[in-house]
Amino acid sequence: MAAMISAKPMKPVSSMASNGLPFRLSAMLLSGSTVMVWRRLCPVMSIGGGSGSLAERKYAWQIEKRSVNLSETEALAQRYRATFPYAMQLFSQTAQSVVKQVDLAYQAFFRRLKAGEKPGYPRFKGRNHFHSFEFKQFGVGARLDGRRLKLYGVGRVRVRWHRPIEGKIKTVRIVHKAGRWYACLACEVPDRPELPKTGSEIGIDLNLENLLTTSEGERVENPRFYREGQAKLRLVQRTLQRKRKGGKNRAKALLAVQRQHEHVKNQRTDFAHKLSHDLVQNNDFIALEALRITNMVRNRHLSKSILDAGWGIFKQLLTNKAVEAGRQVVFVDPAYTSMCCSNPDCNAVFEDLTLADRWLDCSCGLSLARDHNAAINILRRAKEDRWDASVSVPSSAWANVSPLSPPTEILPDGAR
Repeated sequence: MAAMISAKPMKPVSSMASNGLPFRLSAMLLSGSTVMVWRRLCPVMSIGGGSGSLAERKYAWQIEKRSVNLSETEALAQRYRATFPYAMQLFSQTAQSVVKQVDLAYQAFFRRLKAGEKPGYPRFKGRNHFHSFEFKQFGVGARLDGRRLKLYGVGRVRVRWHRPIEGKIKTVRIVHKAGRWYACLACEVPDRPELPKTGSEIGIDLNLENLLTTSEGERVENPRFYREGQAKLRLVQRTLQRKRKGGKNRAKALLAVQRQHEHVKNQRTDFAHKLSHDLVQNNDFIALEALRITNMVRNRHLSKSILDAGWGIFKQLLTNKAVEAGRQVVFVDPAYTSMCCSNPDCNAVFEDLTLADRWLDCSCGLSLARDHNAAINILRRAKEDRWDASVSVPSSAWANVSPLSPPTEILPDGAR
């Protein structure tokens, strides 16, 4: 059985897609009074905007058995700003966006509760939890002033325009990450035309010896960015542990650790972007295993290598690019893809196969690498069920998909 995502969406006549563009802001945002604005925004959002609405919902149910909706919590945020002059420094729509996040957290909580999953009740957030704030209506609180971005309470900020802006800017989110500031612009862009057909179909086996092996026998080596940067990370972490808590030197050492982690993350994401782009450009049909990575990392011997490989971000980017380009991506049941002979006239099962066995020799005469054999089985299994399991996905369903949300994996993983 295969879980198929059709990347050939049914596009409405006037459909629009969402595109997020991060731009680096000038370090001037961190100096003088601007950093004080940032420090004031965090506790105001968490106490008045976010956790205040969370407490209102929680106590209203515990005491009165009454549900509180979004409009009531937005009114609470307005009363908070009117009561405390300190909160007036926070832009009104920014407070609304934080209240909206609390509402989305409750919606997700009830959705998981109805689905029988672990519900995960929304929790109170500390003053250091918020590392970003949003202007949900571009032109109100945030607007372009020449080549600079003018922000409420901050002023004109220099931006590194490393690429042209596509489409119409809808929202702006200011993000503080590893000591650097970014402006994430959410733009509304028209749907791009689908890529021309290539007639190529490919199966992909994700593994740890190399990053992936295709059904054509091509191998992409695993760059292992985290392990490569682990020596430097070890040094900066040791330096951090020697610093006195609460001191300025500890803050500088912590920033060095954060930037090392950020560097590794950027390397992994950049590699996944380029690899997924190449696969989508050259193939019409792509088949992968529906691996449950969350369960696989419970193996303490392989967890670091699995997370370092970046399977999750690769599958996410591959799916998003395929939908946009009009390609098809299929996730199949991984059970016995490595342990079955890929010869369609044989289909023998290698029952004594272990992870140490990397080459297969079958009695039918088949002799090839284990990962290559698995990739062929993945492609064949996807093609057998491609029509029975096909699901048409309208483009509107992907318009609000977050770039950091993983693709849906609905099938259990099996023996490897």
